[in-house]
Amino acid sequence: MLRKIKCFLSFVVLLILFDLSVFAQTPFSQPNIIVIFADDLGYGDVGCFGHPTIQTPYLDQMAHEGIRFTQFYVGANVCTPSRAALMTGRLPIRYGMAGHKRGVLFPDSSKGLPHNELTMAEMLKEAGYQTGIIGKWHLGHVPEFMPNQHGFDFYFGIPYSNDMRPTPKNNRYPPLPLYRNEEVIESGIDQTTLTKRYTAEAIHFIEENKDRPFFLYYPNNFPHVPLYASNDFEGKSERGIYGDVVEELDWSVGQILSTLKQLGLDQNTLVIFTSDNGPWLTQKAHGGSAGLLFEGKGSTYEGGMRVPAIGWWPGTIESGQVSTSLVTSMDLFPTFASLAGGKLPEGKVIDGYDLSPLFKGEAKEVREFVYYYFRDKLHAVRKGPWKAHFTTKPSYSSEPAQEHKVPLLYQIENDPSEKYNVNEAYPEIVAELTRAYEEHLKSFEPAPSIMEARIEE
Repeated sequence: MLRKIKCFLSFVVLLILFDLSVFAQTPFSQPNIIVIFADDLGYGDVGCFGHPTIQTPYLDQMAHEGIRFTQFYVGANVCTPSRAALMTGRLPIRYGMAGHKRGVLFPDSSKGLPHNELTMAEMLKEAGYQTGIIGKWHLGHVPEFMPNQHGFDFYFGIPYSNDMRPTPKNNRYPPLPLYRNEEVIESGIDQTTLTKRYTAEAIHFIEENKDRPFFLYYPNNFPHVPLYASNDFEGKSERGIYGDVVEELDWSVGQILSTLKQLGLDQNTLVIFTSDNGPWLTQKAHGGSAGLLFEGKGSTYEGGMRVPAIGWWPGTIESGQVSTSLVTSMDLFPTFASLAGGKLPEGKVIDGYDLSPLFKGEAKEVREFVYYYFRDKLHAVRKGPWKAHFTTKPSYSSEPAQEHKVPLLYQIENDPSEKYNVNEAYPEIVAELTRAYEEHLKSFEPAPSIMEARIEE
């Protein structure tokens, strides 16, 4: 009898173990994913990246508990193509989103992200995720190009930049519309309330989906000009209104991380914080800083395309890491596909690389090259510590682009400010990067730009 009881108990234990193993493979074992995307935040605008007076305690703590990337690049130096690169894992030049004369989409544009491009939202939705975007879209505002048509189950936000509103010069533009899904719920919104409203919506989305895997994309409109902070933050920063806005954004990040911890979701949630491009230097005190990097938004110098970035995933990403690996925003698409069990698009070149080995401490590097595009033209190439500029142009300048028969060469890890051209001392490196430049250009046919199209067309 005792032997039968032991056999029965062994059988029950096996059943329990079998059920647990099945449960471990269900979609609930997939990590939640959150991407927080600031607008025009510079490399030097965060405390843990060196700003002396802007206080960002929550981002600093996020970096302390996770990994800080010191060489993280975006796919373009202005808004629309940078967001397209993030969403697709592909260089925007491949599908017409690199721009030409108009670098970004405007309220009078009639086009948007092509539907034959798979977004990370669509990929994750197919993998069983609930998907939401809260904030600035800027990949097409006419109905067929809005977020709900590109894989997002939920949308709350403004479809383009917060300065694209009616002015004496732009009286054709409508008042800023605030959308909930496909409906405009407000017109001409009070921007002082925007970050707090975004934060409340983000927390609600997390709470509503806490029992299933979710993807939240939170592209805040700030610190893009015009700058607005709520009463709780206005006038509080030593850096002025720009600092007020960044500090409120930092608070918003803190509220999201706190919610994850309170709900017990922190160890099953990967959070990425970064920016769409470098600081808009023409805005002077209302623009940000690239720190020790040269130039800013609109250029292919480091300050235009290298941005602050932090990864946070308690229990998976070891705390207190500082990574000098070359990483780009396009790497997030294949990383999320790997973690979620999602499928990459067939028949398309993915320009990103899976960062999972970096997150898990299994590798130091995942990519070899970084390509720097100014709209539809390749300006520079980086490999390891070396960067070659084949074309240079100051940001937001009427000066024509300058072509270099012998590219300018910088040892970026020794000279992140790009002050010292060393092409004469390293002809073999110049030759190697020139070959890489030529091979990259020969590897595909750029798609015609769709960025010129206007609504009346």
